Amino acid sequence: MWKKIAFSLFMLLFLFACSKNAFTGRKSLNIIPSNTINQLSRDEYRSFLQQNKTLTTGKDVELVRRVGNDLKAATEVYYRSKGKAAELKEFAWEFNVVDDPTVNAFCMPGGKVVIYTGILKVTQNEDALAVVMGHEIAHALSHHGNERMSQGLVAQLGLTSLDIALSQKPAATRQLLMTAAGAGAQVGVMLPFSRKHESEADEIGLYLMTMAGYNPDQAAPFWQRMNASGGGRPPEFLSTHPDPAKRSATLKSLVPKARAYAKKYPVPSSSRNKGKQK
Repeated sequence: MWKKIAFSLFMLLFLFACSKNAFTGRKSLNIIPSNTINQLSRDEYRSFLQQNKTLTTGKDVELVRRVGNDLKAATEVYYRSKGKAAELKEFAWEFNVVDDPTVNAFCMPGGKVVIYTGILKVTQNEDALAVVMGHEIAHALSHHGNERMSQGLVAQLGLTSLDIALSQKPAATRQLLMTAAGAGAQVGVMLPFSRKHESEADEIGLYLMTMAGYNPDQAAPFWQRMNASGGGRPPEFLSTHPDPAKRSATLKSLVPKARAYAKKYPVPSSSRNKGKQK
């Protein structure tokens, strides 16, 4: 009985609280208002940066911010061309680097990006950094954090209001946000959805990096290096990602489409594209 009621509630939520992906057209459950989750995201982001060794100067910081701004420019070009520029008003992009050997990166709702120095040893070049940053930015643009948190509120906390969740279960709710952003421990009930998100982020990230002037042929090799970086066991960062062989094949098959996107939606303001024009 309760399962039927819960399923009916979920279907009603899906019908009345869903958003449509600007790239793939996929509809997703987003029961949390953007301004609410973005405020929580900003608070948690500030807290995270304060609790970790955040770099403010240096070549790594310059590199991450340059690539991040190029991807931001590509995002703005695409959304304007689709008449969806208003959807980007909720994003206040920040690109920060933390001095931590962990192989990880994430982007919280509202465009709050963190790159760990550990992953820079795997990226090895700007193109590969654009791969991982495009992937993380795609998560934010697709509202994957909101979708995962919406699922978590319903499935784990038994609640459909973030305000209620924060008042009744503040610690669990904040942990849910960090997990939804890819910054915390995995939550088993959301694992099947996460692999869909990773594949979607791969696709969108590939389009964005190529539009910004980066080489999409670097995507598959980067993820292969990521998979090998954990030795005999892939790093935790990849625990919900697609099968390596399938991922590589899919990315390679999407390269022609990504190059077509770059021609259709040129981004002359990108630092990489400016270099090509000289």
